[in-house]
Amino acid sequence: MSSVFRFKRFEVRNERSSMKVNTDGVLLGAAMELDAFDHRLLDVGTGTGTIALMAAQRLHDLGADCVIDAIDIDPASAEEAAENFSASPWPDMLRASHISLDGFAAACGDGFDLIFSNPPYFDDSLKNPDARKSTARHSLSLSYRELISFAADRLTPAGRLAMVLPSDCEQAMLRHARMFSLFPRRILRIRTVERKAPMRIIVELGRERSDCREELLTIHEKERYSEEYLSLTGDFYL
Repeated sequence: MSSVFRFKRFEVRNERSSMKVNTDGVLLGAAMELDAFDHRLLDVGTGTGTIALMAAQRLHDLGADCVIDAIDIDPASAEEAAENFSASPWPDMLRASHISLDGFAAACGDGFDLIFSNPPYFDDSLKNPDARKSTARHSLSLSYRELISFAADRLTPAGRLAMVLPSDCEQAMLRHARMFSLFPRRILRIRTVERKAPMRIIVELGRERSDCREELLTIHEKERYSEEYLSLTGDFYL
């Protein structure tokens, strides 16, 4: 079986990273809001680098002059992301580093226009016996709380934090964000089919209090992908 996942305009080597290409990450990469004036971006827990690559494609098409830093605590993941960036059409926009969020925080300064992450979130579930996968899946080394704290110190005045999370942590996450004066700008709730409740949210937080735009995405309709899902991901999936 091929270890390369092929998108329309780039390929992702999907072999050594502790977390593989997954639907949550692709949805975040396709749905989070980007701006042509975004200059400095950060992908926390990049894995294969897929979300950063999707952001690079979108920002290139917007004509943005930007740099996307992508960090991962797992050395093999950071190495594979770097290889995927180098092989992409946008190598000058992307930088991968093997470093923890704490380590990066000590050296990075502030002034990020967008910080994004598909963080681990299985706080209470049984841990995977594979230590690398456990680190990637469980919020032992990274949680939305740490991301919020980091973002509160380092976002520009108009900067945003975008994350994909389980729906059941929405209220606790929003309460925690308010403690750091970050407020919801947009919440996209994602359900697999119409009859089921949303299982994931994509949330975008910023410093300004404003009306939060709430949206709903259904992935499947009548045993096929929905038109809205195909429209959202159409620039990426083959």
